[in-house]
This record gives sequence, structure tokens and C-alpha cells, in this order.
Amino acid sequence: MAKSLDPRVLNKISRLELRARTIVEGFVSGLHRSPYHGFSVEFAAHREYAPGDDLKHLDWKVFGRSDRLYLKQYEQETNLVAHFLLDTSESMAYTSGESSKLHYASLLTASLAYLVTRQQDAASLVLFDKNINKWIPPGSSQIHLRGIVSAIDTAVPHERTNIGHVLHEIAERLKKRGLVVLVSDLLDTPENVISGLQHFKHKGHDVLVFQVLDEYELSFPFQRMTLFEGIEDTRRELIEPRSLREAYLAEVASFTAKMKSQCLAQKIDFIQLSNDQPLDVALATFLAARLKRRVAQR
Repeated sequence: MAKSLDPRVLNKISRLELRARTIVEGFVSGLHRSPYHGFSVEFAAHREYAPGDDLKHLDWKVFGRSDRLYLKQYEQETNLVAHFLLDTSESMAYTSGESSKLHYASLLTASLAYLVTRQQDAASLVLFDKNINKWIPPGSSQIHLRGIVSAIDTAVPHERTNIGHVLHEIAERLKKRGLVVLVSDLLDTPENVISGLQHFKHKGHDVLVFQVLDEYELSFPFQRMTLFEGIEDTRRELIEPRSLREAYLAEVASFTAKMKSQCLAQKIDFIQLSNDQPLDVALATFLAARLKRRVAQR
């Protein structure tokens, strides 16, 4: 496994923007052996240069004729807007090790935004808990990407979640169809979450869900008497965990199976990730969803 995709290695890099770039460049460099090798963009039109745009896409022939700066705009730039919805609620602060769920989810979201803008697609960002806290509209420039990464990097979890309510509100506000990417632990009533996701499908969006959980939430490795504290409430209980392990794991499996089956029934891609897991699975899944959407549009 490439070290550039290992979150434990990436924790040693201080800046989120640099970590995201390291992940994506490492992933892309390995695509030569994948089904995506040879994936290319098709020239479609021009748009006027804006400060922060990548100079390598300047059309110098047009500049020579008109003395004005224009960028080559590619097919997927007109085809894809990726809307990233990042859960910053209090439950996302949980961690059993070096990286909290929010830290991992932030790294994932920043990496996907970098991958999108690298391909000249547009990325937007919504940070939410029980309400929408930050909304950055779509854009594809490097300045725009830095704004997204900065917003992600400074997000602080401090409120309870209300995923279903927020998803409905976002779905009503999105005007252009695109790819909606939800990054969350999904710790809410499954029916409410699915209802919100269905709203996006009704509006014509493709939807991709990444459920990010802590490795301890998935394995429940506790052996001794442990004081458990509520993630989004103030309850505290001292519990002998071995007697609860089997029931707890069954509940987690049931919750995940229900969420996954309902997503698949709505043709929503669902991927569960642990915060100790390398990010290549997430990037490959996103790229596959992106390619599927482009093929469907042709």
C-alpha cells in the first residue's frame, strides 16, 4: 500500500492542503495499472482567465489572435459539479487514536476536492451539524480550492447532528444537478438520513455516501471496566464491556446493513470507511462514480 495514502503517515504533514495533494498525486500516479488508465479530458470551449487559474491551460493561440487570456475548458468542467457535504457535528470528534473521525473525514473531503479541481471540474462545500454552518458555492480555480481546504481545516465540532433536516435544506438550495458526496458517521435515525438522500435523487443528482467510523466503533476492543461518555449528550456510565461486545457489534452491523441496503435500493453508492484505513478505496470509488456519471450523460 502506498505510504502517501496512509493517514497515519500523513498525520506527520502539518498542512491539510499538502496532505490532500500528497494523497491525490500518489493515487493518480498509481492509476497506470488500473482500469482508469488512459482516462482523458475532451476539449469543449474557452472561458476567460481568472486570477488563480492554472496557467498550463491557457490557450496561447487565442492570446496571439486576440491579446486576451482564455483557458481551454474541458468537457467534464461543463458536465460535473461535485457538492461535498461534510458532517462537523460533535460525534465526529470521537477518536481512539491519533486521528478523529472528523480529522479523517476532513482529509478525505479535501483530497476529493483536490482531485475534482485537478480535473477541471467544479467543487462546492457544505459544513453542517444540526444546521448548515458554511456554504462555499462551486468553483474550480486553485484559489477556490484553498478556500475549501481552509474552511475544512478550521471546522470545529460542537453541536448535535440532524442529518435528515440538513440534507433536505441543501437539496432545496442546489440549483444545478451534480454529484452529491456526503461524508459523515451517519449517527442519526436511518429513515431520516435516507429521506434526505432521496430528496437529492428526486432532484436528479447522483449521490455518493462515505460513512466514516472510528476503528474502535467498528471493533469494540475494550476489555476492562470502562467509563463511556455520550457522544452528543452528557451521560456517563461505567460498564464491563465484554458482556456488551456481542450485542454492540450486532447493533452496529444491523445499522450499517440497513443504511447500505436502503442506499442501494435508491441507487446511492455507499462506502463504509474506518479512520485507520488508507484512502485509496475512497478515491477509487469516487472516480468510478464520476466516470459512471459522465458515461450516463453521453
